[in-house]
Amino acid sequence: MRRFQRGDARAFPELVRRHRAAVFAFVLRWTQDRARAEDILQETWLKVVRASSDWSPRARFTTWLYTIARNACVDGARRERARAAEPLVTEPVSTEAHDPERAAAASELRPVLEAAIAALPDAQREVFLLREMAGIPFHEIARMTGAPEPTVKSRMRYALEALRTRLTAAGIDAPAGGQVA
Repeated sequence: MRRFQRGDARAFPELVRRHRAAVFAFVLRWTQDRARAEDILQETWLKVVRASSDWSPRARFTTWLYTIARNACVDGARRERARAAEPLVTEPVSTEAHDPERAAAASELRPVLEAAIAALPDAQREVFLLREMAGIPFHEIARMTGAPEPTVKSRMRYALEALRTRLTAAGIDAPAGGQVA
């Protein structure tokens, strides 16, 4: 990002290459709609370009990027609510290595997990996706969302409990250690 800020136009495609897939997966899970996710992803990268002078090296680039993506998702959701919303379509994104055994297990689990994530209240889904999809620490999620860190942690706990309950009800046992995702 520092190279891009200094005017090196070749640095931007490198940023996109490094972060596009993960940000797209985050946005897609948030929106549950591939076309909307593509639009929001484009909007995110445009905002990165326009606000590049605002980024400071003392902040993690990924946190800044996911904040922009999150805000674009929130804005997109507001726009969707303002007009007649179309039904959401769940299209899972494969982020796993091509391992046939793992892919078979994931293909059974993924629709149930995606539905369970989609059913979470917005605040819980937001924290879950930022933490589990983007790997953003709780204190940074708190700063991004404007919620106190204990609230963010509570939302994560409630999200995990809800996911565990839904998965158990679907006949899927939580893995050893109790982690859902």
